Amino acid sequence: MEPRVLLPLLVLLLVAVTHSSAQQTPDPKQAELEAYAHFKALKQAEVKELFSRADSGDPEAQYWVGCFYADMLCRESAEALRWKPKPPQEVRIAHEKAARWFLKSAEQDYMLAQRLYGLMSVHTNPTVAQRWMVSAALQGDAETQLWLGRAYDSNWFGITDAEEALKWYKMAAEGGDPDAQVVLGQKYKDGDGIEQNDELAAKWFRKAAEHVPNWTGARKGKDRLGGLYMTGRGVPRDYVQAYFWFSLNGPEGGTPHAKMHLSARQIEETDRLVKEWNEEHRVSPEVAAAFHIKD
Repeated sequence: MEPRVLLPLLVLLLVAVTHSSAQQTPDPKQAELEAYAHFKALKQAEVKELFSRADSGDPEAQYWVGCFYADMLCRESAEALRWKPKPPQEVRIAHEKAARWFLKSAEQDYMLAQRLYGLMSVHTNPTVAQRWMVSAALQGDAETQLWLGRAYDSNWFGITDAEEALKWYKMAAEGGDPDAQVVLGQKYKDGDGIEQNDELAAKWFRKAAEHVPNWTGARKGKDRLGGLYMTGRGVPRDYVQAYFWFSLNGPEGGTPHAKMHLSARQIEETDRLVKEWNEEHRVSPEVAAAFHIKD
């Protein structure tokens, strides 16, 4: 995901949340998904009211109007979203409208608008992108902190700074971002710019693995935690635990390898625990509908 900046950006544009909701939950991803699900369920009259509030200068409403146009972009093909020099006109127009509303909101210090406007500016004006992203990150937005880590890792702003990247990855991981938790766990596992520590790697992989829904960071966390249990790095070697975490991602990957080490009874019991986990960690029906998540 890291090298392909603009496609993940459009995923970010789908995921929207108010500042207050992010502060009231231990899992900002869940708050984001719930907020976007509510946004998608707005009736026509509510959308009209949203635009009216935005025209009146309400920064939160301006942010959501930006999301309205950004959501239009997400319905285009993946190829169109790569922002070639001459994208289709309707895509370009929607992009410009989204950026205009995000900037209006960002200028009123609305954190999430600063995040998205900064990300949308990465290729056109890296200096502007850096300024807005740092502003959002300093307000505690873990998502932006993650992207700043990637930015300093990948020279988005004309500088590569591994120490600065690590600082932002740590802040994002501590703020509850599962992708950042995986990145930080991997850095501890590899000793990449930080003292090697398998126990801390396992800690951060586990935190990522426990997130709902089971998307990129959560899936990677489960897979890498399962791998540690297979080898006994940072945790006791435990094939049952390895099979459990692998199985939460499905029957492929490391699942068959871990399964080879278990008895029929262990497999049956672990399969039961996997089923219980999945039942207890479902997303809400509203989120499932908004993101087309199937059981």
